[in-house]
Amino acid sequence: MHLDRLSLFGLIAVALMLLFYAMEDRSPAYILAFAGACILGSVYGFLQGAWPFGLVEGVWSVVALRRWIFARTGTQAAPSCANTVR
Repeated sequence: MHLDRLSLFGLIAVALMLLFYAMEDRSPAYILAFAGACILGSVYGFLQGAWPFGLVEGVWSVVALRRWIFARTGTQAAPSCANTVR
């Protein structure tokens, strides 16, 4: 099996996403690392021509950065509409 450079880059990006996601509870640094890995995954998606994947990974990186900010400051995000009791 031969992997070209782009496929290897994508494999590494997705593997890092999985690793850092699994370790997020240990430290806010892993949340930030997950956000960075999502950015790498987004770049891979766009380079490969799968722009929907690149777009979704870009959104995930923003969500992860937001979670990192809240984890670092010790505050919580505003509850989503799904979590509110009416």
